[in-house]
Amino acid sequence: MDDDITIARNTRLERVLDLAESRLGLDPADLEPYGHYKAKLSPRLVDDLQARPDGKLILVTAVTPTPAGEGKTTTTIGLADALNSVGKKTMVCVREPSLGPCFGMKGGGAGGGYAQVAPMDDINLHFTGDFHAISAAHNLLAAMVDNHVHQGNALGFDVRRPMWRRVVDMNDRALRKVVVSLGGVANGVPRETGYDITVASEIMAILCLSTSLADMRERFSRIIVGYTRERKAILAGDLGAHGAMTVLMRDAINPNLVQTLEHTPTFVHGGPFANIAHGCNSALATRTALKLADYVITEAGFGADLGAEKFLDIKCRLTGLRPSAVVLVATIRALKYSGGVELRDLNAENIPALIEGAANLDRHVANIRDNYGLPVVVAVNRFGSDTDAEIEAIIAHMAGQGVEAVMADHFARGGAAGAVDLANAVARTVDGRDTPKLSFVYEDSDTLWEKLEKVARNIYHAGELSATPAVRKKIDDFQNQGYGHFPVCIAKTQYSFSTDPKLRGAPSGHVCTIRDAYLSAGAGFMVALTGDIMTMPGLPKQPAANRIDIDDAGNIVGLS
Repeated sequence: MDDDITIARNTRLERVLDLAESRLGLDPADLEPYGHYKAKLSPRLVDDLQARPDGKLILVTAVTPTPAGEGKTTTTIGLADALNSVGKKTMVCVREPSLGPCFGMKGGGAGGGYAQVAPMDDINLHFTGDFHAISAAHNLLAAMVDNHVHQGNALGFDVRRPMWRRVVDMNDRALRKVVVSLGGVANGVPRETGYDITVASEIMAILCLSTSLADMRERFSRIIVGYTRERKAILAGDLGAHGAMTVLMRDAINPNLVQTLEHTPTFVHGGPFANIAHGCNSALATRTALKLADYVITEAGFGADLGAEKFLDIKCRLTGLRPSAVVLVATIRALKYSGGVELRDLNAENIPALIEGAANLDRHVANIRDNYGLPVVVAVNRFGSDTDAEIEAIIAHMAGQGVEAVMADHFARGGAAGAVDLANAVARTVDGRDTPKLSFVYEDSDTLWEKLEKVARNIYHAGELSATPAVRKKIDDFQNQGYGHFPVCIAKTQYSFSTDPKLRGAPSGHVCTIRDAYLSAGAGFMVALTGDIMTMPGLPKQPAANRIDIDDAGNIVGLS
């Protein structure tokens, strides 16, 4: 089988204006093309569509990630292609990939095999410039903070306390802690600060939750950029920075239209990670897609304990979006790994380890059904090493719990050929039924600490939530300052239900320790950091950048 970029390059795409007209009924004048195969929707079109009824929203999530692979994005794409092939007008909504993982450990984020979004090289690299706009807006604010302090500090920033950090869309551990403004009086006040990766920026979070340019501008004004010595918050609006930031984000707020290899219209817009942020594409793209299609397939980052929890408890809570069903992706290989099998042995049939590892799948399914009240379909994403006996075993295991599990082979065969059974299972689950009433893990009226406890106990199945007295006081101060109604966004390792990435399967009774917390006041949630999770990743020993190159004809090679 060819590699991802070769498959994508050999697929004939429809021109994006023709795609929009033939598949979505849009006037080409409502789009702003970025070349032949990608375009942004005009703000006027987004506004004009709001009177239309909504289609059905399907959330794709997954078991806990493992080195064995799960394929959540490929399943999202394959399912949408399959639904279109059986006559269901369907769109996809996914996140934009970050350059950090593209050149780091994970690789690209446009799907793979014959279940991809294209043009994959554009999407995985600079695309329409949204991430660069986010970085520019974020770093403009940082420059204005430092300039204000240099020019007399009329607002009274306490430079001993954390102030607005900078961002770059690359994994660079050397930038986690830096000292700025060295070189004497002319260069400002020296202080310790650092960089986060762009996907962890509050600007990214705001982009993905804003309903309009005006809403984005107002959210920017609420960003906390520092504190006075009396611990009073200083906001971006106090600096007068929010207008210029919005100018930089004027185009980035508009959803990007591309297509799958089977020509399913796709919005790729926004891209926060789910382990350090809220892990969903933009609400504006999702809302717009629901006006243009009968089914909208969207994904949430990493496993269901991270992406799905944040999609439901943050995105749905703040935007009013309501999914009709959840597709939970699992692979035989991942479940065997969760059952204790080492990577080198995953190709060998091992049904006992598979069933033991299925405890991880069972936990995610129960979390979705019991906490949120949503129906679940399990997608068994097939790998070449899977045996029929293993697939039958996991399907029978889930049937015993009243959950339909369906094998899908979209990676190797495409959605129309490889995921029709999954599409039919999803259609059976949602057609002719009202959207289920969505429950949440916690209530708005719960305190911030109570919200953290409920996520830790009900989703992570921790036995205890802990924090140092200083961190607990910080959270209590946020509560007393009027932010207690905020949802919580827990930054946690994606590799375990616990905060220990080495703890496989479905651990229970562990301690979840909050080591720090901060407000994303513009986005409208509180972030809590656990374990050793970092907002600036580092490159692995052998980064993907080592295999990415360009040939003599100007073609990119090694990108996947």
